[in-house]
Amino acid sequence: MSTRPLVIALPKGRIQQELVPLFKKAGVRPEKAFFDDSERQLQFACEGSDISLIRVRSFDVATFVAFGAAQLGVCGSDVLMEFDYGDVYAPLDLGIGHCRLSVAEPEGLAGDELARVSHLRVATKYPNLTQRYFAEKGIQAECIKLGGAMELAPKLGLASRIVDLVSTGKTLKANGLREVETIAKISSRLIVNRAAFKTRSAEINALVERFREAVDAQ
Repeated sequence: MSTRPLVIALPKGRIQQELVPLFKKAGVRPEKAFFDDSERQLQFACEGSDISLIRVRSFDVATFVAFGAAQLGVCGSDVLMEFDYGDVYAPLDLGIGHCRLSVAEPEGLAGDELARVSHLRVATKYPNLTQRYFAEKGIQAECIKLGGAMELAPKLGLASRIVDLVSTGKTLKANGLREVETIAKISSRLIVNRAAFKTRSAEINALVERFREAVDAQ
């Protein structure tokens, strides 16, 4: 067994809060500072185990795991679809972080317009996924990559459509947009570095099973 701690990469924000009950059931007990939103440190120990937690941006979780800086992580299926890392294995849907990845357009557009175009300019955090999706429909998507405030793009003429995560749809409505197509339903997954899964199989399998039992107990 390795003497190095197992590093788990976690996203900042809402998902971290949803993970707390699962951690408790799986016997993962982060140090007190982990629960302090004002805490600036990014790496945390866990009581009674050789597990270390790192807190990073949601889009960076898969990168840390793919390149072996973390052996495990938690990220949305949207991130996995966007980057499609071959070195990442996703053995478990955690049943949290539910939302959908959708196409939205200004309220005033005709509902069938997408069926009649061959080229679109789309604002999104997901250029790879968006281009693949529209290519399957025979549409060339010119993607403008934005990190946020996607809803402003159609209003200011930056793009005619957006592709973004949607939960309630209230933000879209408040900005004069409507959801017209769902690309995928999204949830958070437990992911594992494939090389680590082979070299540290006993440790990682045991931890994955603890999370699986925690999910089943939810």
